[in-house]
Amino acid sequence: MKKFVYFCLLLLGMTACSENANLQLAEELAKSEMAHNPELWTCDGAAKPKWEYTPTLMARAFIELYTRTGDTAYLNHAQAFADQFIGEDGTILTYKKSLYNMDRIQGGNFLILLQAINPQPQYAIAIETLRDQLREQPRTSEGGFWHKQVYEHQMWLDGLFTGTTFYARYAAYKPEPEAWSDVARQFLIIDAHTRKANGLNHHGWDESRQMGWSDSITGCSPETWGRAEGWYLMALVDVLELMPKDHPDREALVNALNRVVIALSEFQDKDTHLWYQVPDKGDEEGNYLESTCSAMYCYAMAKGARIGVLDKRYKQEAQQVLEGLKAHKIVRNEDGTLSLIDCCAVAGLGGNPYRDGTYDYYIHERIREDDPKGVAPLILACIELSK
Repeated sequence: MKKFVYFCLLLLGMTACSENANLQLAEELAKSEMAHNPELWTCDGAAKPKWEYTPTLMARAFIELYTRTGDTAYLNHAQAFADQFIGEDGTILTYKKSLYNMDRIQGGNFLILLQAINPQPQYAIAIETLRDQLREQPRTSEGGFWHKQVYEHQMWLDGLFTGTTFYARYAAYKPEPEAWSDVARQFLIIDAHTRKANGLNHHGWDESRQMGWSDSITGCSPETWGRAEGWYLMALVDVLELMPKDHPDREALVNALNRVVIALSEFQDKDTHLWYQVPDKGDEEGNYLESTCSAMYCYAMAKGARIGVLDKRYKQEAQQVLEGLKAHKIVRNEDGTLSLIDCCAVAGLGGNPYRDGTYDYYIHERIREDDPKGVAPLILACIELSK
């Protein structure tokens, strides 16, 4: 009996040490990010200030780190960004509703979090401005939000994170209980159209079948892209955390999350515990273990386990992913800061120059370090694994 008690205490001690180390890593990543980008808006290489989903996601990570640690340096970094972009009358610098771009409303997430900490009338106005966009957002015939005005009839997995998570957070913030069925509908529509036989999802779907990348029968883009699947998983766990537990569509979202996570386990690199740029083609020439999608899956597994929509074992699975990132993708620079390497800089569908969504396209997109689409999810994953 004494040996068993000692073993339990030792295990608890090891768990506590691991959780502390995870939070320390989150802080070191955040401090490195502040050193690399003293002004938060520059985190994605922008030449001038622009209201975009990447710096606003980073701002959310800083606010959540402040909430976890109480260190006001993180709050101040995010608030300085908010105050640069949100005018005293609530106008949002560089934002244009007429573009109906789902990426532009992701920032509503961090504004709602900031409003809960430091309420300001201009933040409240900006939040309502972003909510108004969704009221007029063009939709598919089934009610799914178009990804952007210029991408007519298209839904991308990315948009579930950039737009629909804000929709859900607003529904909880206001509250707006009648919105939850519409929130759920976004997931149900895109999952029904993009789900593959192997359990993963195609990157995008064109209801009109007019885009060159869309299949003439299904309307889907050719491949699964690692980060798009990551956006989808992050969106699912973020929405499920906020969604009423008795909502009739909740189980379908939980099932979708579990299906994708189980499918990803089949394609995970067994040595590093990471995933490839095109996850289900890891053995093909030119593919590489990509950091942003691996960080996103880590976050989704850790959070899903914590909120009870994934099996508890996925917290340990997420810890293994984090250890793989630490061993293979996080490097220390000469100045002592940390960097996240092997990040796909950007990928999409259509546009000019044209992006055809093929395997060859994804593996030849530019690779960079310290992409906020990897660093922010990694900070969030470390926070989750510290809980």
